[in-house]
Amino acid sequence: MRAVLQNMRSGEVGIYDVPQPELRPGGILVRTAFSAISSGTERAAIETAESSLLTRAMKRPDLVKQVLDFARVNGVKAAYRQVQSRLDNLGALGYSCSGIVVAVGSGVGEFQCGDRVACGGVGYASHCEVNWVPRNLAVRVPDTVSLEAASLTTIAAIALQGLRQAQLALGETVVVIGAGLVGVLTLQLARAAGCRVIAVDRDASRVEEAASRGAQLAFLSSDPNLRGALREFSRYGADAAIVTASTQSSEPLELAASLLRDRGRIVVVGDVGMGVSRSSLYSKELSLAVSRSYGPGRYDPSYEEAGNDYPIGYVRWTERRNMEAVVDALASGSIDVSFLLEKRCPVQEGARGYQELLAGQGYTAILDYGTSEPLKQVPLAQQGTATDRRLGQLRVGCIGAGAFARSTIFPALKAGKGVSLDVVATASGVAAESARRNFGFARAQTPFELLRDPQLDAVFIASRHSSHASYAAAAIQEGKAVFVEKPLAVDRDQIDLIRHAYQQSAAKGSRPFLMVGFNRRFAPASERIKRFFAGRREPMLLHVRVNAGFVPRQHWVQQADEGGRVIGELCHFVDWARWIIGSPIRSVSACALPDGSRYNRDNLVTTLTCADGSIANLIYLANGDPRIPKEHFEVFCEGGVAQLDDFEVLNLARNGRGERSKSARDKGHRRQFQLTIEAMKSGGEAPIPYEEIMEVTEATFSILDAIAIGRAVSPIPTDPLSEPSEIAVGSTYTPEEGINKD
Repeated sequence: MRAVLQNMRSGEVGIYDVPQPELRPGGILVRTAFSAISSGTERAAIETAESSLLTRAMKRPDLVKQVLDFARVNGVKAAYRQVQSRLDNLGALGYSCSGIVVAVGSGVGEFQCGDRVACGGVGYASHCEVNWVPRNLAVRVPDTVSLEAASLTTIAAIALQGLRQAQLALGETVVVIGAGLVGVLTLQLARAAGCRVIAVDRDASRVEEAASRGAQLAFLSSDPNLRGALREFSRYGADAAIVTASTQSSEPLELAASLLRDRGRIVVVGDVGMGVSRSSLYSKELSLAVSRSYGPGRYDPSYEEAGNDYPIGYVRWTERRNMEAVVDALASGSIDVSFLLEKRCPVQEGARGYQELLAGQGYTAILDYGTSEPLKQVPLAQQGTATDRRLGQLRVGCIGAGAFARSTIFPALKAGKGVSLDVVATASGVAAESARRNFGFARAQTPFELLRDPQLDAVFIASRHSSHASYAAAAIQEGKAVFVEKPLAVDRDQIDLIRHAYQQSAAKGSRPFLMVGFNRRFAPASERIKRFFAGRREPMLLHVRVNAGFVPRQHWVQQADEGGRVIGELCHFVDWARWIIGSPIRSVSACALPDGSRYNRDNLVTTLTCADGSIANLIYLANGDPRIPKEHFEVFCEGGVAQLDDFEVLNLARNGRGERSKSARDKGHRRQFQLTIEAMKSGGEAPIPYEEIMEVTEATFSILDAIAIGRAVSPIPTDPLSEPSEIAVGSTYTPEEGINKD
């Protein structure tokens, strides 16, 4: 399919052929009819990307801090690789579109194929021919509203949310400062709500346009008559000022403060400087609020991605309900967007639409996707095919192209001897095309297509945690060797899915190859500790302290359906302890600090007791300081002690003698992939036995069980294996069929 994408390094906008997105639970696939380019938000994004790295850093000190924190924990080289990897990506553009539903994911009952919808959301309502959109970011469009007009729904919802934040009532006076795209929509919505509206802008043409679109008064911001005319118009000064301008200057806020009545309200919608003087606010006891995009639910993955709505009795206007209100206003004629639809261009000329907006021509441009035409498929011949590769190589497909895959997995595979990077797939399709270009994959496909590609020998899975099990089970059933970045699964139903696929495949006469990315056991320092205690005759006592750092609850890894941090990261240290001890885990006990409201119970202690009497004490912390080393290991046995800090400093001591060594940080990734590739090519066993992988995974689940019930539990499953439902690995929309394909 065609997509308008941005080169994140140069900022250049172009048209690319990318795979279609995957149909996922909780959302719909939408064949885009029209999408709107925002002259404010998207223009700013393009200008930022076109600027130098130093300029970008100055504009986003928050991201610079993230990079520095990452470098402190993982090293400067790792941070540099991650930054470069992000810059080499293609970025999706757009966040407001309309189209026709062509496929419906499981758990979605309010939409069906053929529905006309308006969609919103960065990364969802993109300038792509087909988009996967979560259920809470799409609304139905009645036949009385054109899809062209509906493509502006999300942008208008931003204006509506700003209006709601101003808490205006019938007859009140509002000043809209900034008569750009969001500004003209704001003034129309304010008039529809019964407010008296004054528009202010520094551009004379926009002032004139605002006057013709509903503003009862319109002034240049430099007009000396502005304040007097406002006083005459409203008697007391404006009740509220909604700032929709875009500038690094704080002048719009100072102007707003000067135009408001005593105890008036300022609402900031646009990206403006926030350096308003205290005296300007204090003298009138003004209120200052910042409007967050298109309503409650924004930036909450539980709402936007998982589809959990807020009760209407407590949150009347959410993102989705604001979008519905905009569609209702379009249907009733309360707002008129026809003048915003005049600049239209076909999607293949999307770059021109951006260039014109950057040149200051118009409020917006509408991209037309020509839905009457068949959806263009990406010819595989353009990308090369797996048969172009030399015989005798391990033909690899990768699912997932996130930061870890780009910085660690792809380079390791590319460096592997006899490895052919044949296919890369992602849920969105855009990231897959970026990876194909940057790492030399022959093709970009959907995960559904990759798993069924008969030319592939092995599949490496590095997608979202909740998808690991279904992809792995499907790959095993297809007879492919499988590497899964941790965790293998996020719950016991998914483990049963893996177990069932493994047993079915084994019953056919060949032992499946399944490897999980528990890399720390392959670190050189870990192997030295293992050798140091070789031949022991007594139980061991291990102590592992992980200063993991704080991750906010809204981060995707904290979501319940992704397993959380215990399953997603603590599993590494369960595996390390199991490998060092070399004896099966027989019981698990754990307790966590009662800090669920902030830390999501990420501060915990767990104790593993093994069959030989050895004990491992694991402390996982989210409430520490990142300046302290993240990972500290201690092992005690038969008068010997091993201490390891962040895989850099190793101390070994026994019988009064000690040895200290320091080396570059190596967490075992290189050795892990080397052994995995060699085993896959030779047809040998996976570097970690299947039984041990399942044991570690079950033990990790048992940590959460032990916290929940307050006593030790056994990780050994006691229930007979249930028959799981048919494996679902995603769906692809086929334009010729126009139906779900599961």
